Amino acid sequence: ASANNHLELTVAHPGTAWFSLVSLFPPTYKNTPNGNRVDIMQKLAAMHPAFLRFPGGNYLEGDHINERFEWKKTIGPLVDRPTHPSPWNYHSSDGMGLLEFLQWCEDLHMQPLLAVYAGYSLRGDHVAPGPDLEPYIQDALDEIEYVTGDTSTKWGAVRAKNGHPAPFHLTYVEIGNEDWFDKSGSYDGRYAQFHKAIKAKYPDLQLIATAPVKGITPDIVDDHFYRSAQQFFDDVHHYDATDRNGPKIMVGEWATREGSPTTNLGAALGDAAWMTGMERNSDIVILASYAPLFVNVNPGGMQWPSDLIGYDAFSSYGSPSYYAQVMFATHLGNQVLESKLDTANPRLFDSVTYDSKTHHLIVKLVNASSQPQPVKIDLTGAKRVHPKATLTTLSGKTTQETNSITDPKRIVPVVTAIANAAATFTHTVPGYAIQILDLDLN
Repeated sequence: ASANNHLELTVAHPGTAWFSLVSLFPPTYKNTPNGNRVDIMQKLAAMHPAFLRFPGGNYLEGDHINERFEWKKTIGPLVDRPTHPSPWNYHSSDGMGLLEFLQWCEDLHMQPLLAVYAGYSLRGDHVAPGPDLEPYIQDALDEIEYVTGDTSTKWGAVRAKNGHPAPFHLTYVEIGNEDWFDKSGSYDGRYAQFHKAIKAKYPDLQLIATAPVKGITPDIVDDHFYRSAQQFFDDVHHYDATDRNGPKIMVGEWATREGSPTTNLGAALGDAAWMTGMERNSDIVILASYAPLFVNVNPGGMQWPSDLIGYDAFSSYGSPSYYAQVMFATHLGNQVLESKLDTANPRLFDSVTYDSKTHHLIVKLVNASSQPQPVKIDLTGAKRVHPKATLTTLSGKTTQETNSITDPKRIVPVVTAIANAAATFTHTVPGYAIQILDLDLN
């Protein structure tokens, strides 16, 4: 095993040969056919992801309509898939097609969040609402049937022929991607046409609009944020005053873009601060997904800094932002508690949740300043705090510290006990630190 291994195809005599498919795979996660790399999936599994939004944003649209993700061309034998140009300046083999995305969800127990092409591509091509849009709507209905239909349906039978007889459970369908870029103003009409057709056949599906729309109310609206850490610090109260009578919110793409190829500790602090705001408003912000997930760190392998998990041909590692995600995802309550942070430090952030099943109180604290911050914690109403309280800390000396393919564990969470946990106690948050206090109230 080596990152320098390669595949050679040789012939005994001069001549001409055409190769339509060359595929060499190591063992896959859970041995899924045409599946994913074990080490990368193990890292993703550690985040306890609840859903996967696919096939991604720009990749769904393509630069032009004829370069969109045409799902019907990505199913069946690999050798029969025609491939297509991607907007990220590489040619996609379509080896990861619709069924592979669905099996990825199955392997990691994630809900599929299916994005369907809605008639707009990145360079401005669009399909006008009305009769011209109908074939694209039918294609989306066929796609939903491929995902959810039993074997008595046309496309459910095709899925069974492709090797997966059991239907997949689907709750969410997103109509397009980032349609606020469409200067034609056609998204209102396009969304309404898709919405009516899908709801008529699948009334229980939750439909997601990628931009605010008029005339018809979506179940969910998708917000995207790519920002600096300071911009996230300044906007942690973004959803505090959101109208609770409007559509729910999915933050479908977001990240602090600092560090390359993967994020540094400063980005992780920006991410964690933003997550406290989303968590405090999780009655309205019901879905959130960091992007992008993965980056090939070899020269020429990156299209977009900064990313969550880095890899080369042989190994992979998690960025500081990755570990912030793991910390938040593994310390989730089912109730958001009212909390008040009384401090003059503009870079101190918090969220407090409670797990009613385990009776654990979870206090998340982010200190994005360089100075330690003492915090007096007053748990009004708590009868007692069990002495087995734990503290998980991700911290470093500077915001530029990071992990890499050669130093993968420089910034990782550390778990310790909280010796002085009580109904009222003082705790000091180190500088440049993300901390989670897990307090047992049994």
